[in-house]
Amino acid sequence: MAKKVTSKKSLFGNLRSHSCKATRHAQKPNLQKVTIDGVTIRTSARELRTFKKAA
Repeated sequence: MAKKVTSKKSLFGNLRSHSCKATRHAQKPNLQKVTIDGVTIRTSARELRTFKKAA
């Protein structure tokens, strides 16, 4: 099982129709599975860029 490194969560908003009726909508974070030194972690794409820059 991959360990979750990031603390990012879903963002919630509304989808609005032409009649202005609102339905709930979730925007999920861009989580990626990556293996670093034999350990599989789940991290956001933004944090993965930071890891690669530091390495």
